Amino acid sequence: MRETRLPQDEQPGGFDVTRPHPARMYDYYLRGKDNYAAGREAAEEVMRRAPQAAPSARENRAWMLRVVRYLVREEGIRQFLDIGTGIPTEPNLHQAAQEVAAECRVVYVDNDPVVLAHARALMASTDEGRTEYIDADLREPEDILARSELQVALDFSRPIALVMSAVGHFVDDLARLREIVTTLSKPLAPGSCLALSHATADFDPATAGAAAAVYGQLRATASMTPRTHAEVLSLFDGCALVEPGVVPVNEWRPYIPAAVGSAESAWIYGGVGEIDGGTGA
Repeated sequence: MRETRLPQDEQPGGFDVTRPHPARMYDYYLRGKDNYAAGREAAEEVMRRAPQAAPSARENRAWMLRVVRYLVREEGIRQFLDIGTGIPTEPNLHQAAQEVAAECRVVYVDNDPVVLAHARALMASTDEGRTEYIDADLREPEDILARSELQVALDFSRPIALVMSAVGHFVDDLARLREIVTTLSKPLAPGSCLALSHATADFDPATAGAAAAVYGQLRATASMTPRTHAEVLSLFDGCALVEPGVVPVNEWRPYIPAAVGSAESAWIYGGVGEIDGGTGA
């Protein structure tokens, strides 16, 4: 099948769009418009192998927005550190937070220049709040924490929500991923929270595994490693889990009751944990 060309494919703005990038593939799953031919081809192949991929991505996006509103309303959090931001899709995290409390502050972190260009152009804060954008890699958490923009934007003496939405599965080694979560969590004040979601193959290992393999076969900029419920749960070690715990994202406090454990469950686990004493997850 011949790949459909779109205007942005002809004028990519100096970005390398010849390899699929997870953020741009995710944008395609969400029916966004900020993606390129290579990413669309890869995303289409993922969806061909696993039709649940795109609905799961959309459920994950809805989960993130519910979580942010919960954290502002119920936990009283006014600061967010969002790792692996992804291409802006309204409402964005800061919009969800600031519609509840206009003074919320958000720092977005991503290493895709397309994401950062769109973020700076589109993510306007309220007058009372603040947004910042950092070009950094999830795999280098010490670098993220050392950035002056982060230290200026967020007050580390007060609670912060660390948000890692559908990004951990792009770290191949589980032990390394746990180290990253711990490093990012350790400096956070008491009352801080970890909100994390992660792809799983639990519901259909063969199908999910075949879909995840596309990221390597089509030379995406990051490979994808789905993990079991127990492995995702281990990322919350040291946290007090908020009910209902680590569950498919569509089952985490949905506005409309979800069919728990149904065949339509999202293939992404998500949860929120209260970080114990700011000592790390």
